[in-house]
Amino acid sequence: MSDISHAGLSRRQLLRGGLALAAWTLGPHWARAQELPDVAPPEMPPLTEAPPPSCDPEYTRWALLSDTHIATDPESRYHGFYPYRNLQEATAQIAHDLPDGLVITGDLARLRGETEAYENLKTLLNPIAEQRPIHLGLGNHDDREDFFQAFGAGYDDDGAVENKHVIATEMGPVRLIVLDSLLNVNWMTGKLGPEQRTWLETVLQTCDDKPTILFLHHTLNSELLDMRRLLEIIKPVPKIKAIVYGHSHKYGYSEVAGIHLINLPATGFPLTRRQPVGWVEARLMKDGGEFTLHAIGGDRENDGRTQTLSWRS
Repeated sequence: MSDISHAGLSRRQLLRGGLALAAWTLGPHWARAQELPDVAPPEMPPLTEAPPPSCDPEYTRWALLSDTHIATDPESRYHGFYPYRNLQEATAQIAHDLPDGLVITGDLARLRGETEAYENLKTLLNPIAEQRPIHLGLGNHDDREDFFQAFGAGYDDDGAVENKHVIATEMGPVRLIVLDSLLNVNWMTGKLGPEQRTWLETVLQTCDDKPTILFLHHTLNSELLDMRRLLEIIKPVPKIKAIVYGHSHKYGYSEVAGIHLINLPATGFPLTRRQPVGWVEARLMKDGGEFTLHAIGGDRENDGRTQTLSWRS
């Protein structure tokens, strides 16, 4: 990857929007990420109450994850990795130095989005959800009905797009929009659909020029069936600075028409030995962003390294 430095991130900041996740009830546990013996993980000390986030408008700091693939059985293993334990370690790291919020870009569940899988996900996210907003996108291995059954009907959105789960919020100097590319459960392809595209177009036409970052599950290739229509909407809109997604289980950066494309690593498991497992810490500013990889498994060569991006004008 180009333009990689070892710079760390600064202190946290937040202007919290009104779409914060309701707190849950179960506490955190911790274990190492991969190739673990079949034993119960040790418990962490109780999480102390986080100090209130600062309201510095210059930046906001977020934890970005994708493809957690939590199963109904916490001991489920795939490709030699334990997704439940991986997310345990990731959330322990995040809770240790709480960012201003967290986004997961879909494939929350292992294959078919069963309610029990989402209940397991809630358990793992609880320590962060009690103190910071969490926004969850849906991917091709998720199921909206089961998701809403576990998290509550209409969780985290206002029903702006029928049969889609969308989120729009402002945090510090940026606007975050989480889109829903789930088409059919356990199909590889995804689609935003005309209603969601119209909603996005309307939001972009009516909001101010604050730098805007889109989040969705599918990569911008043929597996997102209306990719070209999405690009037709956002290319002419300078306020769109970046798109963050997962799906491919690959970590990387590219761009199209000056819009940065940020492919998050999978948190659950990689598909090749050359990919990391983990999450990305993002420091988002009005003129750019710093994205630091936290690799908890797989290829850890770039663990702790920061990719610095400048927004298009």
